[in-house]
Amino acid sequence: MDTKNIERKDGKLSFQVEVDPARFEQEINKAYLKNRKSIMIPGFRKGKAPRKLIESMYGEGIFYEDAMEGIALECFQAGLAEAGDRTVGDPAITDYQVGDDKGLTIRFEIDLYPEVTLGEYKGLSAYKPPVEVTDAQVDAELESIRKRNARIVSVEREAQNGDTVIIDFEGFLNGKAFDGGKGKDHKLKLGSGSFVPGFEDGLVGVKAGESRDLPITFPQDYVEDLAGKDVIFKVQVKEVQEEQLAELDDDFAQDVSEFDTLAEYKESIRADLTKKAEEKSLTAFRTALQAKAAEGAEVKIPAVMTDRRVDGIVEEYSRTMSMQGYTLDQYLAMMNMNEAGFRQFMRPAATEEIKGELVLEKIAEVEGIQPTEEEIEEEYKKSAERYGMELDYLKSVLKRELVVGQLTREKAGEFLVANGIATDKEEEKGEEPAAETEAKPEAEAEVTE
Repeated sequence: MDTKNIERKDGKLSFQVEVDPARFEQEINKAYLKNRKSIMIPGFRKGKAPRKLIESMYGEGIFYEDAMEGIALECFQAGLAEAGDRTVGDPAITDYQVGDDKGLTIRFEIDLYPEVTLGEYKGLSAYKPPVEVTDAQVDAELESIRKRNARIVSVEREAQNGDTVIIDFEGFLNGKAFDGGKGKDHKLKLGSGSFVPGFEDGLVGVKAGESRDLPITFPQDYVEDLAGKDVIFKVQVKEVQEEQLAELDDDFAQDVSEFDTLAEYKESIRADLTKKAEEKSLTAFRTALQAKAAEGAEVKIPAVMTDRRVDGIVEEYSRTMSMQGYTLDQYLAMMNMNEAGFRQFMRPAATEEIKGELVLEKIAEVEGIQPTEEEIEEEYKKSAERYGMELDYLKSVLKRELVVGQLTREKAGEFLVANGIATDKEEEKGEEPAAETEAKPEAEAEVTE
């Protein structure tokens, strides 16, 4: 195979690959053997007609297209290796021809990986939130821990907001049970807002052993079959439970932690909150610097990159909704949106996300930033532990270039932080740019179709 006429223009790579007649003849014969079973020729059993006879009746080129498609991937890979470019998306075959010598020529086109022109990225200034942990925050965290460790006990009194009721229930529309409206031994915390409006309020005041019929009107933006409908939920209350909180004292500290006194435990909580606040502040600072570096850069992003990023967002939403018992369509219906509208809504954010990543990759390239083998191995180990996988298996399914790419971008972000200037005042929205940057051309984040 020979690669010729390599061109790079308007973000596209194109080239021709020539296949010699003998090699193309092999593919033509494969196409004949694959298709002959579906070709009927008078005087021959189905699938037994000679190739030359079929070609004489239907034309010499009857098997050319299938033969071309059979060898196209091999041709593209050979041509791309010759060109040596990084590309995105799938290739398109823009033309193919069979010459007089029965050799094949295929022309391919594919999007080039975007080129980034960096603006200023060293010495950028951005707001870094102060790290402050107040006594009130420590007390709030301690109260949260106290609630998580509360004893749950059954009570004989009437249920109140904040109590948990264990119920069997079934919903009826026009006297008939409807799908998805039934539950058994369901734990429902009153006031949590986890059920349709009116359901939890209707159970305030019940006692264990009581039954109630709850008339409910579904919201207009609920799932299509039930939106705006009046239904009756028949509920059997099996148990009412309340939380009993422990006293905040040294005994509590000893029960829930490794510390002997409540004072020591509170200091530990303060230290943890301070660490989290420092990490949050650093992340906000790095994100702001990355946004500024991206603003000053120019890059044209192929539409296929945005399409694939949006595909990933849609898949992630679908998984999340499935875990909560919804389909993506049901969730979007509640948001008064369909999938096409959702995809369009997410495109600008997806494009900006891609641009930020491309800018980090370019900074890493310019500054010679690369993770070490030790850092790559450590990242694999962390991922294996996070996902509960064997290390060797994870390495077989998680491509090395993905790990290297992620680490490279992280290290480029760290470079921005190390070379950035932290300010203690947030920039106001719409603030005029500094004088030295006013004359700079507007940054591009164009998406090429």
